[in-house]
Amino acid sequence: MTTTQTRSFLLCTWLWAAGADAANCTEPAAGAAIPDIRLEEIASGLSNPVHITGAGDGSGRLYVVEQRGTVRVIENGKLAPDPFLDIRGKVESGGEKGLLSIAFHPKYAENGAFFVDYTTREGGLYSHVSRMARGRDGRADPKSERLLLKIEQPYSNHNGGQLAFGPDGYLYISLGDGGSANDPQEHGQNLETLLGTILRIDVERSDGARPYAIPRDNPFVGRAGAREEIFAYGLRNPWRFSFDAANGRLYAADVGQWAREEINVIEKGGNYGWRVMEGEICTPSIDPNCSTEGYSLPIQTYQTGPLGRSVTGGFVYRGRRSPALCGVYLYGDYVSGNVWGLRYDGNRVTAHRQLLRTQIGISTFGQDDEGELYVADHKSGRIFRIAAR
Repeated sequence: MTTTQTRSFLLCTWLWAAGADAANCTEPAAGAAIPDIRLEEIASGLSNPVHITGAGDGSGRLYVVEQRGTVRVIENGKLAPDPFLDIRGKVESGGEKGLLSIAFHPKYAENGAFFVDYTTREGGLYSHVSRMARGRDGRADPKSERLLLKIEQPYSNHNGGQLAFGPDGYLYISLGDGGSANDPQEHGQNLETLLGTILRIDVERSDGARPYAIPRDNPFVGRAGAREEIFAYGLRNPWRFSFDAANGRLYAADVGQWAREEINVIEKGGNYGWRVMEGEICTPSIDPNCSTEGYSLPIQTYQTGPLGRSVTGGFVYRGRRSPALCGVYLYGDYVSGNVWGLRYDGNRVTAHRQLLRTQIGISTFGQDDEGELYVADHKSGRIFRIAAR
């Protein structure tokens, strides 16, 4: 199979796995009303859940990442007693650190491969992005780990940690700016570091001693003084991002500092402003009179304060259960428990409103293989399915 044929196959596989069948829902007009939502509890008893995903294998299983270093399985409405993966002995957990996400290979049903992002302490704090494999018993084999990326973390926060395969078959990886406040080492605008970025790598090929390859159309390929893995940069802490299963559009929520929480649509080579800008304004604690030229602005922001203090990115709804939500991007806030929805037509937000005020610590949203959406309560360990009222 040629590289082009492989990519085409992966695209079709990704669209199926992401629930992008056109029959899932019919998107209404751009300015259509966004309905209220409700949360339906489907599982409890988890420990600090931080990521929810399907495997794209048609099994209907939901995989929930626990921050401490385990991945649990919800199947047929029940939480399996034994974890799919347990790497607690390797994971440095607490605060914003831990096992942060899992991404299943687009051909997981055939090859059993998946990828994890976690923080570990070995002579310093590092983020590891590793490839692993499913064992013969159907559970993960920790001994299969193959390290792809090892990134030093100068501080204990802003680890990013999202992994997801895009419609192009490449693995996307989010990394925060390295932590502390005001990006003291100025990673956000430095293309020589991987921190403060979204990366894009090819896990189907290796390049010499490097266990992955750089996609040839990455925006900084061949540019002196730039890491070629970088897809977009200028981000503070892109904790959660997702692809719209219908069109591949990449949404990323970037956690703000003291002024703005923001939602971005990520474009190849885009510079999203941090630390010069926070949201759509000049970062108040850096330079309130900065030049804004050359930066990609968010599509939506809210002021840090009563509305919330830590944005959690979600997904565009593409399921069948709640057709009135079709095409709505849902996101929330970890601190306030607010959930919002917006419609974006590729140029502007055409509708936006608050949908729900909860009492939960919204650590992550998730999407199953049918395009249905979920949300996790980091505090109580409960998982909820989202439905329109």
